[in-house]
Amino acid sequence: MTVRRELSPGTRAALPIVGTVVAIGLWWLVTIVFEVETLFLPSPPEVVDAFDREPAYLFEAAWATLWGTLAGFGIAAAGGMVAALLLTGSRLVEQATLPMIVAFNAVPKVSLVPLLILWIGYDSRTKISLVVLIAFFPIMVSTMAGLTSTPADLYELTRSLSASRLKTYLKVRLPWALPQVFVGLKLGITLSLIGAVVAELQTLNGGLGAIIYSTQQSFDTPLAFAAITLTGVLGIALFYAVVVAERLAVPWARKISA
Repeated sequence: MTVRRELSPGTRAALPIVGTVVAIGLWWLVTIVFEVETLFLPSPPEVVDAFDREPAYLFEAAWATLWGTLAGFGIAAAGGMVAALLLTGSRLVEQATLPMIVAFNAVPKVSLVPLLILWIGYDSRTKISLVVLIAFFPIMVSTMAGLTSTPADLYELTRSLSASRLKTYLKVRLPWALPQVFVGLKLGITLSLIGAVVAELQTLNGGLGAIIYSTQQSFDTPLAFAAITLTGVLGIALFYAVVVAERLAVPWARKISA
């Protein structure tokens, strides 16, 4: 088995910055060498100019997207974990409901947006509902995987100590499942942001997705790239916020992983 070599804190902090700078440099080089028109691919300075033109508009939209993402993610996380507890706690419930959940998850969520608009309307509840639908399943599956991966010898230990089923869940199964739970949360937060932007593209009820859609009418590609850049920044911030929460909640997980 190969053990990954640990990088120094300075190297870990510098590598993403270097990678970002190189990527932006290559992007800028492509626009210069191939003389790409702004309509098709704006250069980095043109995107920065778009930020300078509409800073309040962009950050207000980013806040709307962030709020919808967090609201939907919170509901999906709570619902996914509760569903995982119910499904792993009862084989009868799992056999009766899991096939329907899997079948529903196979439905492209974008196809549900017109129905959500019909049922809920053109407001933030449609965005939150789509986020929940997208993020729920990966969180539930990861939590189930963690809850069902408890080693057999730990079960034997709880039996030998005459621990109740509730104590076994709280003291053994849940702590052991936490690394897998956070895998689902990291995936879920990214999907939540995607769901929020997709909903905004469809409902045009504010947010970065609505800005991206509106630039199609005005052919303001730099502004579209500015909104896309802000979406990427939000995605990075949200993902690493979950990573930090994982480090605080399960500091031992990194020590036992290869």
